[in-house]
Amino acid sequence: MKPVEDWSTDFDHLEWRWVENPQAIWGDLRPTCPVAHTERYGGVYLPLRHADICAIANDPAHFSSRSVVVRNFASPQYSNPPINSDPPEHAEHRRLLLPAFGPEAIRRLEPRTRTVCRETLDDLRERTHCDAATGYARHIPSRVIAIMLGLPEGDGDLFLRWIYQTLDAGAVDATAGNAALVEMTDYLSRCVAMRRRAPGDDLISFLLAADADGVALSEEHIVGTLRLLLIAGIDTTWSTISVGLLHLASHEADRALLVQRPALIESAVEEFLRAYSPVTMARLVTRDHEMAGTTFRAGQMVLLPFAAANRDPEAFENPDMVILDRTDNRHVAFGFGRHRCIGAGLARMEIRVALEEWLTQFPSFQRDYSQPIVWSKGTVRGPRTVPLLLG
Repeated sequence: MKPVEDWSTDFDHLEWRWVENPQAIWGDLRPTCPVAHTERYGGVYLPLRHADICAIANDPAHFSSRSVVVRNFASPQYSNPPINSDPPEHAEHRRLLLPAFGPEAIRRLEPRTRTVCRETLDDLRERTHCDAATGYARHIPSRVIAIMLGLPEGDGDLFLRWIYQTLDAGAVDATAGNAALVEMTDYLSRCVAMRRRAPGDDLISFLLAADADGVALSEEHIVGTLRLLLIAGIDTTWSTISVGLLHLASHEADRALLVQRPALIESAVEEFLRAYSPVTMARLVTRDHEMAGTTFRAGQMVLLPFAAANRDPEAFENPDMVILDRTDNRHVAFGFGRHRCIGAGLARMEIRVALEEWLTQFPSFQRDYSQPIVWSKGTVRGPRTVPLLLG
C-alpha cells in the first residue's frame, strides 16, 4: 500500500504511523476534519468526535453490525452473536448471556483470577527484568476465559496464536486469519460435543441449556458465541493490562501513587481504559445518511475508534492527560449503546486484580528503554512487548 499523504482524505488504519501513535493523527484531524474518509478498503469513514462516534454506534438503522472489521479481503461468513447481530435478533442474543456476565458471576471468578495472577508471577519472582506483556499480561485473560467457558487452561498458547492470526496478522493476511477461524471453529465444536455428553459449571454448558423463545440454541449459534468470547475476552483485556503496566513503568509518580494509595486502583483502571482504549470497531453503512456534515454512502464502512472519542476535548477535560483519580470519567472504552461490551465487568475485574497483584510483587519496576515497544495493529491496539526492569 502507498504511504498516506493526507490523513483527512486517504487514511490507512494499518499504516505504521497510525499503529505507532494514532492519538496524534486523531488530534490533528479533529478540529478541522471531524469525519475523515478514504477510498482504501472499499471506502471507509472515520468519525473522531465523541458525540458522532456514539451516535453511529447507537444507530443500527443506518449503520449495521453485520460487518465489524475493515479489511481488503473477505473472511468466511461466520456468525458471532451478539457482536454482529442487528435488531431485533440482537436483543435476544445479548439477553441470553447476561446472567453469565452479571456481578455475582464475576465475583465468583475473582479468587480464581487472583490465583492465576499469583501463579504467573511466581515465574517472574527471581527475575531482574522481563517482558510484562508476554510473561504476564497475556496469560491472565487466556486462562480466566478458559475457566469461564469450560476450556482446558493449558490451551492458552493455542488461543493466543489464534488471536494473533485473526486480529494482527489477519488484518493483512487472509490465509492466516481464515485458517485460524477454521481451526478455532473445529476446536470449539469438539468442546461443545464433550459438554453435551458431560455438562459442567461453565459457559458452554450454560449455552447448551439455554433457549431462545423456547427453542434450543443451534450449534452454529453456540460455537459462534464461544468464538467471539474467546477472542474478545482475551485480546482486549491483555492489551489493557499491558498498557497499564507500560504507563506505570514510564510514569514514576503514577506508579508511586498507586503503591501508596491502593484504594485508587478502580479509578486508575477506568483512566487506563479511557486513555488507552484498545478497541476500534466498524459498521457497514446500510443506506445513504447525512450526519456531521458528511454523506455516508451505502455499502461503505465506518471505523469507530472509541479511543478517539475518549480523547475528545469536548467530552473530557485535559483528555490527553492520564489522571489516575479522575472523577468524571464516562468513557466509551467498551463501546456505546446496545452493543456495549457485555464482558465489561469481567474485563474490569481482571485488569484490577492483575495490577493489584503486580504492584504487590513489584512495587518499584521501571521501563527498560533499551528495548522497543511493539504495538499490535487492526481491531485491537495494545503493546505486544512491555520490557521492564523489576527493581
